[in-house]
Amino acid sequence: MLSKESFREISPADFFYRNRDIAGFSNPSRAVYSTIREILENSLDACEIGGFPPDILIKLETLEYTPSGTQILKITAIDNGTGVPHKYVPQAFGQVFFGSKYVLRQSRGTFGLGGKMAYLYGQITTHTPLHVITGYHGKVHEYLLRIDIQRNQPIILKESFVKRSKWHGVLLEFNLEGNYRLASAKILEYLKETAMVTPYANITFIDPDGRLIRFYRVTREMPTPPRETLPHPHGVDVEGLRRLISTSNAKDMKTFLTTSFHRIGPATANSFLSWASKIMKKHNLKKLNPKKLTHEELVMLARCLHSYDGFLLPDASCLSPIGPQLLKKGIQKELKPEFVEAIARKPSAYSGHPFIVEAAIAYGGNIPPGIKLYRFANRIPLLYDESSDVSWKVVFQLINWKYYKIDPNNDPVAVAIHIASTKIPYKTVGKEFIADRPEIEREILNAVRELTRKLSRFIAKREKIKYQSKRFNVFKKYLPVMVKYAALTVNRPIPDISKLLKRSPINDEET
Repeated sequence: MLSKESFREISPADFFYRNRDIAGFSNPSRAVYSTIREILENSLDACEIGGFPPDILIKLETLEYTPSGTQILKITAIDNGTGVPHKYVPQAFGQVFFGSKYVLRQSRGTFGLGGKMAYLYGQITTHTPLHVITGYHGKVHEYLLRIDIQRNQPIILKESFVKRSKWHGVLLEFNLEGNYRLASAKILEYLKETAMVTPYANITFIDPDGRLIRFYRVTREMPTPPRETLPHPHGVDVEGLRRLISTSNAKDMKTFLTTSFHRIGPATANSFLSWASKIMKKHNLKKLNPKKLTHEELVMLARCLHSYDGFLLPDASCLSPIGPQLLKKGIQKELKPEFVEAIARKPSAYSGHPFIVEAAIAYGGNIPPGIKLYRFANRIPLLYDESSDVSWKVVFQLINWKYYKIDPNNDPVAVAIHIASTKIPYKTVGKEFIADRPEIEREILNAVRELTRKLSRFIAKREKIKYQSKRFNVFKKYLPVMVKYAALTVNRPIPDISKLLKRSPINDEET
């Protein structure tokens, strides 16, 4: 007898409750790391969008130990970001796939999922609520929330207006099961690397043992906040096109194209529509109401948008790169190298998405022997799955370090790669490594080659000075003796060579 198959629907919250591994919550140690990472990234985004130099505190406390040896931890996080509007607080913290990430704008978060996964993980492992205090536009509100996992809805346990205040930002408190001891090394490395690319932030972390770790800002200069932008025609698919048409008020195709897409002006729209009319065999396409397109015509139009080569490349002014000077300041602050150089490549694009590659190289100081790679995406440090990342492929497979007279096993070299984009091509929901898109790989390769040439010149100059200094010391030791006996041999007074011996080859080299 065949068993009867049953069908049912589950909510997004229920899906991630059942499949928490894919979001980075696979075990107690990884869960602690992912929680701190997601909370810090949300806080930094909120501060940067508001133009506030970040002041962020994250504190972990051990409440108890479980029979399996893990900890029940209480996490408290405070930031000075923009805060969250009162009416959106329950959904922003208690509903999966609700938030401010679902626009075309550069941000650390991509899926609008990580923060909610942290609260969800805390709820399912400790069955305790989330405590939120938020200050927004002069008003402070307090909430106690749970997530209804089966319905993907917030449950409001407490809601109150606290007071009027100039304070802006968010305070979060919730409990979770974790293993800080196993996660501590990754957490501290993550904080250090975050401080490296946000030298304008004060980040304070207090671990469960009460140890205070502080990363001070060295500048108040901040990158220009990212701007929301329209989609580029090369990056839109049929469903995306259908959604744009459904929300547009345009009565003709020309108006639709110029108001719905990035970098399409009237001249470009006319040129494209003339070309697309021939492909689609559609007369008078310019005046056609986009809402009257049939399904087949919609598919053909999407293909035309993809294949037309007359569109301008995406404008990267909507992006917010770190900037070479800020990147250098961050690396100098954390690594204290003898040499550091940073560059930003010209904006480029892949599949209609603009991106900028920034790179830095450092030598000596606190850098251990060998090549150390630091990977960043939209100012997020990427610590896991390094060998799957496009940056690793470039640095360890495509660059011939010995060609640049650099010993990859013994020379203390650090390479930092940062990719800023409206859409980072992550391979997983956990956002740990970037796909090797040819356009991105090429820009990283060119950036690293340029930097290695500069480092090679620095090392060569340093070796030359070292050789000249050693040679000078030999002369300094033996020249007085040679001069003395030469003078005695010819019955001449011993000449004064002290001024000659004071001349340093290092000073000569620099002049």
